Amino acid sequence: MNKILTSPSSFGQVGSEPVDLLVKSGYEVINNPYGRKLTEDEVIELAKDCIGIVAGVEPLTPRVMDALPLLKCISRVGIGMDSVDLKYAAQKGIIVTNTPNGPTRSVAELTLAMTFALLRKIPQADADLKNRVWKKQTGNLIFNKVIGVVGLGRIGRLVSELFRGIGNPVIGYDPYSDAAWAERTGVKLVDFETILKTADIITLHVPGNEDKSAVIGAKELELVKNTAMLINISRGGIVDEDALYGALTTKKLASAAIDVFTDEPYTGPLCDLENVVLTPHLGSYAEEGKLLMEIDAVNNIIEALSKYNHSNLN
Repeated sequence: MNKILTSPSSFGQVGSEPVDLLVKSGYEVINNPYGRKLTEDEVIELAKDCIGIVAGVEPLTPRVMDALPLLKCISRVGIGMDSVDLKYAAQKGIIVTNTPNGPTRSVAELTLAMTFALLRKIPQADADLKNRVWKKQTGNLIFNKVIGVVGLGRIGRLVSELFRGIGNPVIGYDPYSDAAWAERTGVKLVDFETILKTADIITLHVPGNEDKSAVIGAKELELVKNTAMLINISRGGIVDEDALYGALTTKKLASAAIDVFTDEPYTGPLCDLENVVLTPHLGSYAEEGKLLMEIDAVNNIIEALSKYNHSNLN
């Protein structure tokens, strides 16, 4: 029986449908037994007899691919492909797919949730009360705040539309922006520097620079208003964490909400600050969105392997 590794540590926990689909299609499912992101060696060990991987964010490097002679398809649960060497996969004839639609709503809604948490200081008030401290936190309204959206792909566009839906002015930057969409939704397209200088809330929804350098570093943070708030639910490394720590401690930046980190699990100095909300890379971790992504990823790998087998029969 052909085997498929499902590498995300929480795969199938929301619902059994993704695993059921694989089994119904005749595949033996190899699960991740570690409850965390796999290392290269662990992927090699678990997938050594597999023709496909339903992938998370584990490193799928040339070394891994070379060690998996049966591998025909990598189906990523999610959008980001940073962990997959796409050029090398193409050279080896390995099909690579992702699920661009699944996490869109989950990440967009978390962006709004983070915004309200920052504005109304909800985490701080919750922590106080759980420590038996009755302290009223004075926050801010979202009313009339200028939302600056960096990156207008699927998620960035939905974030913009949600903020427009509650009446906020939204400015957006994307080198490949859709002017017709912007006009239709009332989003004002501007350059990156204008967002940094004028937005009250800056939210990042970009894949990152090709050279892995930070999109927001010390130079960019110098341009923001000292009342501004920064939200990153896109990729770790998009924001220079040392520069962010400096800006938050000197109050150059009022506050930040970060869901993704350069090294995960994150245990760095941002954990010591009160004016930052940190979450453990849970942008897509809404039950409905997570289940949809897993089903999409499974359907992708079943379809890809079916086409591969069919082409080899002809």
